[in-house]
Amino acid sequence: MPRLHVGCAMWTHQAWQGRFLPSALPAGRRLGAYARLCNAVEGNTTFYATPTRATVAGWAAQTDPNFRFVLKLPRSATHERRFVGVETEMRAFLDAIEPIAERAVLWTQLPRSFGPPALDALGRFLRRLPPDIPRAVEVRDPVFFTDASAASRLETTLAGANAEWVPFDTTLLFAAPPTSEAEHEAWQQKPRLPRRTRALTDRPIVRYLGRDSVDETAAGWQPWTTVVADWLREGRSPTVFLHTPDNRDAPMLARRFHDDVRTLVPDLDPLPEPEPVEPATLF
Repeated sequence: MPRLHVGCAMWTHQAWQGRFLPSALPAGRRLGAYARLCNAVEGNTTFYATPTRATVAGWAAQTDPNFRFVLKLPRSATHERRFVGVETEMRAFLDAIEPIAERAVLWTQLPRSFGPPALDALGRFLRRLPPDIPRAVEVRDPVFFTDASAASRLETTLAGANAEWVPFDTTLLFAAPPTSEAEHEAWQQKPRLPRRTRALTDRPIVRYLGRDSVDETAAGWQPWTTVVADWLREGRSPTVFLHTPDNRDAPMLARRFHDDVRTLVPDLDPLPEPEPVEPATLF
C-alpha cells in the first residue's frame, strides 16, 4: 500500500514545547519525539550548512526506516554557483547524508531569478545526482506557472532526471490581507504563484502554506485532500508539508491533514501515537 508522509518545516519549535512535544527535551531526542507526530520533515538547515556524518547518523537513530527526510541542497550549489564547479561541496554533502540516504529526497530549491535559460544546466546537474535517491525541484519564476512552453520545458528537464516538481501552494495566504505580524511577514517573503497539482513521479511533494487560523488553514487544503487521495489510489506515495506563518500549530495540522485523507482512503496506515506530553507545572 502506498504511504502518505506528512510533516513540517522543522522538527523543533519553541511554541511546540509542552504542547506537542515534551518540555525540555535534550537535542538528541527532539527529532525522535517529532517522529512520533509526523513521518516526514523538511531539511531546511542543510541549505545553510552541511551537517557532519555523525550528526546525520543521530538523525537515523531517532527515526524509523519509513521516516522521510526531504533535504534541501546546499545554497552554494543552487544559488551561488548555479551548478558550476560544485563537485567538492556535493561530494561532501552526499557523504554526510549517507546514513539516511535510503529515506531521503534531494530537494533543489531555486531562486526566482532561475528561469528557462538555465534549464540545461539544471538537467545536467540532476542527472549527476545518485540515481537511487529521489530528487525534487522547486522553482519560483512565475513564467514556469504562466507560460505553457516554459512549463513543458521544465517538465521535460525533470523527466530526463526522474525528478519531481515541488509546488509551494500559497494561494490561501494571499487570498486575503494579512491579519497578524506573522502573516504580514509571510506576505513579504513568500512567493505568490498559482496552485499546481500535477505529479511527475511516484513520490510527489507538496508544500502548503495556510494562515494563522487553524480552521482557515484546514478549509484551504481541501482541494489537496482529493488530489492526494487520487495519488494514493494511483500507487504514488506523496509527501505533504504543512506550514502556517507562525508554525505554532503545524504538527497538529499535519496530523489533521493525514486524518482528512484517511477518510477518503480508509486503508491508509495511521500515523504513530505521539509521545505523551506532561502538563506544565509551577514547581
